[in-house]
Amino acid sequence: MSTFDTAAATDLLKRVFAPWIQELELTIEQIGESDAVLRMPFSERLTRDNGVVCGQALMALADTAMVFAVSAASKAYRPMTTVDQTTHFLRPIAGTATLATAEVIRLGRTMAFGRITLSAEGDARPAVSVQTAYALLGEPGKQG
Repeated sequence: MSTFDTAAATDLLKRVFAPWIQELELTIEQIGESDAVLRMPFSERLTRDNGVVCGQALMALADTAMVFAVSAASKAYRPMTTVDQTTHFLRPIAGTATLATAEVIRLGRTMAFGRITLSAEGDARPAVSVQTAYALLGEPGKQG
């Protein structure tokens, strides 16, 4: 079985995700055994009229980060689709990058469950808490 590391994750980000996700300019900060940390730089394009990063961008970041955590736990990318995403917005993020820390809670044969915490760069306090579930559609190592 292959190893899913930062280089593999960076390649996956360029190949598999929709162009609008790529336009978020995400970077892979860390890949662990069953977790991942992604960074989304601040952009005025992602803010609401009050300068706060919009919820849609934050939810997309969380969803994307979990794909990398599931891939890390699986040791390779595997096709998957989001079944459920429950998002709690705890505090606004404005004027700074957002960090997403995603971890797999349970990886089964056909389902994966995870938790993502988003925070403003430089602030360890959680800004967004997300719980997710994914249907696993293929074997690890199959390209999407």
